[in-house]
Amino acid sequence: MAGRSDPPEGGPGGSSGAGDEEYRSIVFDDSFVSSARLQEYSAEQRLVDHTVAVRDRAPEQPLGIVRTVPKQGLALAMIILLAFAAAIYLGANNPYQSPRSLAAGRPAGSTVALVPDGEVPGDIDVELLYGTGPVREFGVGPGGLELPDPKPTTHFSREQVMTALTLAKEYLTASALNPDVLVGGSRSEVRELLGVEQQDQFDVAMDGEGGPSWATDWLVRFDQDRVEMADPHVRVDGVFTFTEATDDMLEIAGHHVFVYALRSSESMGAPASLFGVRREVRFQFGKEELRDRNVVLRQVDTLAGPMACEADPADAYAPLLAGETASQRLAGGIDPLTAEQDRPVLCAALTPGQLNVT
Repeated sequence: MAGRSDPPEGGPGGSSGAGDEEYRSIVFDDSFVSSARLQEYSAEQRLVDHTVAVRDRAPEQPLGIVRTVPKQGLALAMIILLAFAAAIYLGANNPYQSPRSLAAGRPAGSTVALVPDGEVPGDIDVELLYGTGPVREFGVGPGGLELPDPKPTTHFSREQVMTALTLAKEYLTASALNPDVLVGGSRSEVRELLGVEQQDQFDVAMDGEGGPSWATDWLVRFDQDRVEMADPHVRVDGVFTFTEATDDMLEIAGHHVFVYALRSSESMGAPASLFGVRREVRFQFGKEELRDRNVVLRQVDTLAGPMACEADPADAYAPLLAGETASQRLAGGIDPLTAEQDRPVLCAALTPGQLNVT
């Protein structure tokens, strides 16, 4: 016989309390009950209020946005906010600011024409010309532009000094040794080594539009209508020096003599003669110029001859060739193959003998 607490057919599942086993793991806590959308009134509430047994409940209004956002979301938002603030602070106080470019205007320049005393010597045999005097000890082409051992300065590393020296050599190679520049009228290789500001100055000088700088301040070139190269291999002698001018500027100076074998382009088989150009070129480099591989040309002082004093060297040099003489003679003399000398006047006499064939 079934007990008083059990139905006649026994408890669910055939034993007492078997029906509770299915829902034993389900727990209805306070948050679950309070969030229910339906509410069942008690018997007392139904008697007192004469209302239905079940009513809909309006969902509780959130106390604020913080209540609806998970704690993990708040933490992530806080991390992002702090990272953004740190990025702004470090950007405003970054000790490694982008390097400043140097102000690059036109280079200061001077050109002195060296006037020969008498007839310019020459010879058909170019090697004979080169084999006379100190020129025979000169280097040939870019190989004559020897670089010193680069050493770090206070604010520039050894690699940066090496880069500056290399760029200075590239500029002299393009501007004073390239036959396409010397007599061909090309100028792109020189221009590409300059920064944008100096490229504009360079273009003005090359186009003969006047202005404060000459074409021959930027490069060596000859009047191609009357001169051609008897030997494309220029003889070179000289040195580079480097020094740190300021904490953000490195200065490279090139002191070189270039000797060219030239002949007249107007007559076949004309004898060749030598033309000497002594140039002191100063370059400056900041860290931005080193990064972009640009040079800043600051100063170019040139002695060039044999050349007539009345010749205009602004656009191109007009050498006196083999057998020619200058109409104007000058007293005193300057030898472009010697070392340091005081800055000369606009025209000076070329010391005889050093470029002569004896």
